[in-house]
Amino acid sequence: MLLARAGLRVLVVDQAHFPSDTLSTHQIQVPGVARLARFGLLQPLLDAGTPPTPHVRFQRGGAVVEGEFPAYQGVNMMISPRRTILDALLVDAARAAGAEVREACSLVNLVKDRDRVGGVQLRDRGNGRVSTETALLVIGADGKHSKVARLAGAPERRTVPPATFAFYAYWDGLPVKGGEIYSSSGSAASAWPTNDGLTMTYVAGPIADFEAIRRDPTAHLIAALDKAGSLGERARAAVQVGRTRGTSDLPNLVRAAYGPGWALAGDAGLVMDPITGLGIGHALRDAELLSSAIVSGLAGSRHLNGSMKGYEKQRNHQTKAAFNWTLDVAGLRGVNEIEEGLFRTIGADEEEASQFFGMLTGVVPMRSFFSPAHLIRLIGVRDFLHLARARSRQEPSEPPG
Repeated sequence: MLLARAGLRVLVVDQAHFPSDTLSTHQIQVPGVARLARFGLLQPLLDAGTPPTPHVRFQRGGAVVEGEFPAYQGVNMMISPRRTILDALLVDAARAAGAEVREACSLVNLVKDRDRVGGVQLRDRGNGRVSTETALLVIGADGKHSKVARLAGAPERRTVPPATFAFYAYWDGLPVKGGEIYSSSGSAASAWPTNDGLTMTYVAGPIADFEAIRRDPTAHLIAALDKAGSLGERARAAVQVGRTRGTSDLPNLVRAAYGPGWALAGDAGLVMDPITGLGIGHALRDAELLSSAIVSGLAGSRHLNGSMKGYEKQRNHQTKAAFNWTLDVAGLRGVNEIEEGLFRTIGADEEEASQFFGMLTGVVPMRSFFSPAHLIRLIGVRDFLHLARARSRQEPSEPPG
């Protein structure tokens, strides 16, 4: 959509027919919502019945933080649209911008000239016909198991094995004031309002338990919701819509973002455990960063390779702290006494609570929120030193960038 709006010739290929559903946590964090507003796509999502979510309740251990998101570029809400609605809207917007869209069409292979990608071989899934298209640039926006990345030989910069599994379900008649997030030792759960008056629930557990739990995922989901405030009680009084769906295929992976004739966006280039709900927002960010880099490079203000290098550097820099935070949360380790005290202090202050939710959604930089000066102001020097020592023993290494 963005490239077509800039006047480039764009061919979009997808093996699905739209509208098409996919397993997803649904959440679009505040910066992603602001991007959708700039793209002219937020109002159509709201008109389709996507509930705005300006309010969140967060519980970790016995501490509760409840409040509103801080405003970012005039937006102070999350949204959690069904993928049947979001994805179809994005495809239609690409068409409206002038891109050619071929649905039910799959990638067979990349066309290469020596070491450079110069196009694609495609198969029409209706008639089986194979065709070849040439292109100055092939962009893989084809998910965590990106075929473009594999065929292009995209280097993996960092790989961390999956730590959790996830199960999802929709409910009719499960009331929520806004978003709800619960985290405890060995378990996490959340609930978000979505389209058609439904509430989507998500639960996570240690990946080692997946094989045993998958035999009766709904029973596990209800048991996990029972540990999340009153969510279990509300779910039992509601009607489940559709089946419980789950996966243990939740890698944490950073790939090179570009190479000769190819580039990656969204989960194809960088994917994290969904427990922090940042994936869709990151994909929208990458689309904007990559499109700007391509347009700038082709316009001659910078060489294309230099622009793409800048795209990867920006992507990595803007994701580094969130990647490590996600790995920490996916450890499902619960909280110690000092951490619980920190969250209680945050929850007792309306402004701190708002800044905390801004940090979770990417509006407030994690480095500033968790800076020594800020933490000392919240919990004092002694507890900060205890916390810092504990964190230094748990801190994962950082991704490149």
